[in-house]
Amino acid sequence: MKKGVYLFPNMFTTGNLFLGFYSIVASLKGRFDLAVWAIIGAIFFDMLDGKVARLMKATSSFGVQYDSLADLVSFGVAPGLLAYNWILAPMGRVGWLIAFLFLTCGALRLARFNVQAGGGGKKDFQGLPIPAAAAAVATTHLFVSSIHLYLPPRLIMAWMAVLMVALAFLMVSNVEYKAFKEIDPARRHPFGVLFLVVILIFILAAEPHVTFFSFAMIYVFSGPTLRIFASKKVRVPAEEEAEV
Repeated sequence: MKKGVYLFPNMFTTGNLFLGFYSIVASLKGRFDLAVWAIIGAIFFDMLDGKVARLMKATSSFGVQYDSLADLVSFGVAPGLLAYNWILAPMGRVGWLIAFLFLTCGALRLARFNVQAGGGGKKDFQGLPIPAAAAAVATTHLFVSSIHLYLPPRLIMAWMAVLMVALAFLMVSNVEYKAFKEIDPARRHPFGVLFLVVILIFILAAEPHVTFFSFAMIYVFSGPTLRIFASKKVRVPAEEEAEV
């Protein structure tokens, strides 16, 4: 008996893939602003396809694999080409090798996620999710293009090179990142949560370029920061026991 595929969730995945490919085309044409917004749009489609699949109880192995292939294009190839064509090209071979390192670690991150997902549910992500890494790269361009200060190209190049190498290693690391799986928009929440959402929308509408960049950087640094604090909490009781 032939099995079909769930149409609605996979439409969102196809939207993710379309925007990722569009970002690549825009980047090759030097339209980096369009390339950035296409990546951000792909991130929203990627968030929706999983939510829709779970709400409709339409998850499948096919959907997982298709989603990973789309993610590799939208959040691996697209941001790598964006960074290289925008600012890393003057570095020559080193520049495209940095972009390739980012892509390779993103592919490894997706492969590991698929294997772990098959083994059942951890609450948090192991390693930086590839959409978050892509957001950090894309929103850097948003931030640089929006601020009214002259930044030397070499400084931007150095920041992007260091950032992409750091993102690559965070993706394949064991650093845990919050998955926010416990947030369910379908159930009731305190009134204060709605007020917080309204404030966030206001801030986002007022300064979208800076806000997107800030959110991306906060999430990227949240994993190592929480790990440092967790290691300190573990160390303190051990030292107290030794003194006793």
